[in-house]
Amino acid sequence: MLKSTLITATLLMGLALPACAQDREDHTGGIKAESGNAKLAPFDMIHARIKTNGNVAVFHMAVSGRAGESKPTPVGTLAGSDVFSYVWPTNIDSAEAGFEPEAGILALAVTAHPDFDDTPLYDENGDGNLGNDGNVWHSHWVVLGPDEACGPGALKVIDIPEGAKPRLPKTWPNLPILIDSPGWDPVFSEKIVEVRVPFANIAVVEKASFDGVTSVLRINANLHAPLLCIVDVLDVASGDLSLPGKVDH
Repeated sequence: MLKSTLITATLLMGLALPACAQDREDHTGGIKAESGNAKLAPFDMIHARIKTNGNVAVFHMAVSGRAGESKPTPVGTLAGSDVFSYVWPTNIDSAEAGFEPEAGILALAVTAHPDFDDTPLYDENGDGNLGNDGNVWHSHWVVLGPDEACGPGALKVIDIPEGAKPRLPKTWPNLPILIDSPGWDPVFSEKIVEVRVPFANIAVVEKASFDGVTSVLRINANLHAPLLCIVDVLDVASGDLSLPGKVDH
């Protein structure tokens, strides 16, 4: 009886495995990137895609290593601390995420940073403390723009000038930059990270273009504008941030 049960279970697993493997290795559509372009395999991108399903956009990225395996080393302070990120820059208008129209490059980012927490509404690690979850991978909308203070040709998360009161999302985490903490949990599965994002107007997403980026950002040591710069671009799906990706739907 036990032997029969084991055989049946094995057959069922055998039937299920191809579908699971197919899901993990489904790199159709989107942008296919060359492997070996990043020193860290967890950020060495091989595929980036956005695909819609009803009113939900699925942001997908595959890397050559185990996605999410590497996180920043804590430095013990907010100033000078690093943020590791998987990012999908888009040409979607920033107003679609609750910011001012045409405020900059709207990007979805999945980040981890052990030295601070910027998701004050959510308890990602489930310990009852809303303020100690920065090291758990989580999602943001960010609005990016150039700033020579970050380095030649470098981008930053756009600062909010002192005294300014721009339009901001309801889940803005009270930081002086154009960032949102909407609480969409990223899902990591071996070499893949995905985020499911609902949209009120999914047609806007279906017309969009995008790219994929893995990068390191850093909090300015002076905690002053620019507050959060991209200091190291680890990999770019297109190679030149030209946003060639077309949304599958």
